[in-house]
Amino acid sequence: MNTAPPADAITAGPGGDTRRSPGVIVTVLAFCGIVVSLMQTLVVPLLTELPRLLDTSASNASWVVTATLLSGAVCTPVMGRLGDMYGKRRILALCLGMLTTGSVICGLSDSILPMIAGRILQGASFGVIALGMSLMRDELPPARLGPSVALMSATLGIGGAVGLPVAAVVAQNADWHMLFWGAAALGAIDIVLVLLLVPESPVRTPAPFDFVGMLGLSAGLVSLLLAISKGADWGWGSGRTLGLFLAALVILPLWGFGELRTAAPLVDLRVNAKPQVLFTNLASIVIGFAMYAQSLVFPQVLMLPEESGFGLGKSMVVTGLVMAPAGLVMMFVSPLSAKLSAAKGPKVSLLVGSAVTALGYLLSIVMLDAVWKIVVAASVSAAGCALAYSAMPALIMQAVPARQTGAATGLNTLMRSIGTSSSAAVISMILANMTATLGGRVIPSLDGFRTSLWVGFAAAVAATLVTLLIPARRTAPEAAAGVGPDTEAAKAPAAPRPAHDAAGATAPAS
Repeated sequence: MNTAPPADAITAGPGGDTRRSPGVIVTVLAFCGIVVSLMQTLVVPLLTELPRLLDTSASNASWVVTATLLSGAVCTPVMGRLGDMYGKRRILALCLGMLTTGSVICGLSDSILPMIAGRILQGASFGVIALGMSLMRDELPPARLGPSVALMSATLGIGGAVGLPVAAVVAQNADWHMLFWGAAALGAIDIVLVLLLVPESPVRTPAPFDFVGMLGLSAGLVSLLLAISKGADWGWGSGRTLGLFLAALVILPLWGFGELRTAAPLVDLRVNAKPQVLFTNLASIVIGFAMYAQSLVFPQVLMLPEESGFGLGKSMVVTGLVMAPAGLVMMFVSPLSAKLSAAKGPKVSLLVGSAVTALGYLLSIVMLDAVWKIVVAASVSAAGCALAYSAMPALIMQAVPARQTGAATGLNTLMRSIGTSSSAAVISMILANMTATLGGRVIPSLDGFRTSLWVGFAAAVAATLVTLLIPARRTAPEAAAGVGPDTEAAKAPAAPRPAHDAAGATAPAS
């Protein structure tokens, strides 16, 4: 007799029955998120030197960044789904294992191919943030959930901002391989902390894994993001770029049609088509775009020579230190977002965050002539992004069942990645076409920087408008914390964790 549970059942998975302090769980998961987000800025200090260090062309060296972007975009929703099916802590530890392995490979590399392979593995770890938020929903009491998810979401920006000066100092004062050995050590520490201090979630969705859906989503995303990220190098009208855009235009709708006809899809499009989820994901794209635009403008303005008339002539280390306060602002503002969400609802937090980000861009357009002004403008925008980033997971969690939290938050994280990728392509194109000459060298012009900031401002305004389309919901604390379709289940007494025999098998309930 077939006793397998239905595909949408929630079952208890293998996890220890030892209860951990919520504070310990949040601290460990947030630290994991920061370490993973460090991978975004880890190679920034090396970008101009990579062709020489790896004995390759500048075009080939750019794959060190592009490979991580593509890997992260593809793996984030996949890891979220695997976490829902097989255990979030287990898949989170797997992601950290890939980060550690990839860092070791990069630390041993002196040529381009192993470096790209290592960066692909590092990118595969980006699902940690979505998995961490899902674990928090399953393990934390409702009163702790809102602030904790807000902090976990904000680690995406915190690690990137804080990592830049740290990476610059290491790259300037030590062998560049030490960046990757340090990343490997942090990844290994994370694995130990997760296995020792984070309990496994009992919430599972037992179902066959959708391999066809994974292949379709991977092919569509790689086609789209590769065209976006390499279009400026290849030419926007080139056959390769147009061919990839066309491939994405064909593959993604076919993938969506297939997902709608699959009993256990990789991404439940019906759930993600709910207005609250759909418009939150659209807002995530434009907020991701807005967040990234400044990070491409400010470092260049800070490092360009003073002879340009607008550059501030600072070193990479000083530039990193100037950008670091933005990450600290995100860390301190994210709890405020949770309080605002608890009082008024996460939609209000997202609306306020988008508006504050737009204000930061307006300030930055007229505050490019001094270091302290850039710190102020970047910090205002960072505060807005922290409010927005912290609100988006709560909006998603309100609208999806607990058994789909991993996949849904993974898709939301993917939407942010699409936004940042599009931002990099658009801003790079603007700066490449609005130039000035300094001592025979072509550099971006002041008008190019200001135009880029106006585009970032427009993206933040677009996020505000999209947020207005999100349906209003209740603002009770449990709603703001992200307890949505499973509210009644959450109110019921928690089921006991399954017992385990010596071999680790789950014993049948008596």
